[in-house]
Amino acid sequence: MTDTRPHRSARPMLDGRRDDSLRQRVLAVLNKVVTDGEHISTSAIARAAGVDRTFLYRHRDLLEKIPVLQADPAATADRGPAVTRASLQADLLAAHERAARLAARVQQLEKRLSEALGEQTWRESGLGAPTDIDALHQRVNQLEQRNIDLQQQLDERDDDLAAARATNRELMTRLNTSTQPR
Repeated sequence: MTDTRPHRSARPMLDGRRDDSLRQRVLAVLNKVVTDGEHISTSAIARAAGVDRTFLYRHRDLLEKIPVLQADPAATADRGPAVTRASLQADLLAAHERAARLAARVQQLEKRLSEALGEQTWRESGLGAPTDIDALHQRVNQLEQRNIDLQQQLDERDDDLAAARATNRELMTRLNTSTQPR
């Protein structure tokens, strides 16, 4: 009976050959997945190549190809540019940012509309100040000044009247005293 087990010195060569064969299968699966546009993940690649995930983790060069292919898979001529998870996430992030900007703008416009409608309602109700309030304030100031001027004129005339009465009394007293017989 012959021993079919490899000699201990040949074992590393056989392991290296087996690793090369498995590496070629993983590379073939990676190329096929990119060409077919299938989902690229460590588990999916390991399953399709018939290897354990630990094989991929032991061979960092193969493992590092997976995120690169996830981020930027090659585009095929008949399908146009491929859509990647990263591009979809970037589009989603951009959409969220745009939605947030639009929501802020809508809130700003709602506030302005509310203020404008409130002001209009206040004016139309008659409870608010008239729109020409400055003109009315000027008119009030003019009338108050006119009132002060008229009050001064009235005071001057009262003084003149009081002086005229006093003079009239004095003249009447003189007249009455000089014409009266003694």
